[in-house]
Amino acid sequence: MPHTTTQPAIQLRTFLTADAHATLAVFLDAITVTAAVDYSPEQIAAWARPQERELSAWAQAMVNRNSVVALVDNEIAGFSDVDDSGFIDMMFVSPQYSRKGVASALLKHNELAAREHGAIALTANVSITARPLFASRGFSTDAEQHLLIHGIRMTNYRMSKQLDSA
Repeated sequence: MPHTTTQPAIQLRTFLTADAHATLAVFLDAITVTAAVDYSPEQIAAWARPQERELSAWAQAMVNRNSVVALVDNEIAGFSDVDDSGFIDMMFVSPQYSRKGVASALLKHNELAAREHGAIALTANVSITARPLFASRGFSTDAEQHLLIHGIRMTNYRMSKQLDSA
């Protein structure tokens, strides 16, 4: 019998304030577990900063960015956002759901939303860890960026994907 891999059913919906705790947990896990393969412990600590994350401020920022959550079996597996110009500020997936189609579903949603608002491209500042995924979804690397986060040098990539008029 051939081995088949089934992807979980992924549902997307608008972020609700009640999702703040779960999305913050996804954010922190994605950085401290998934991204830890590409960044040093010092970089991870500067990026994640769990002690500085206040839940109500997190929730308000998620609402302000019109974030969406990805659900698998009614559990938040990831989240993302895209603004009217096509800029993706955040996209994070729980390590538990890595490589199971969650990020791809979020990117597809972002592309459709950006098109609806007349954006001509999607753009994002992408981690070393996420770069292969974005590249596999048609994004090109525009620049390697070196930034300081709380005094720690980090590398990420400015990536974009042109949207055709279809």
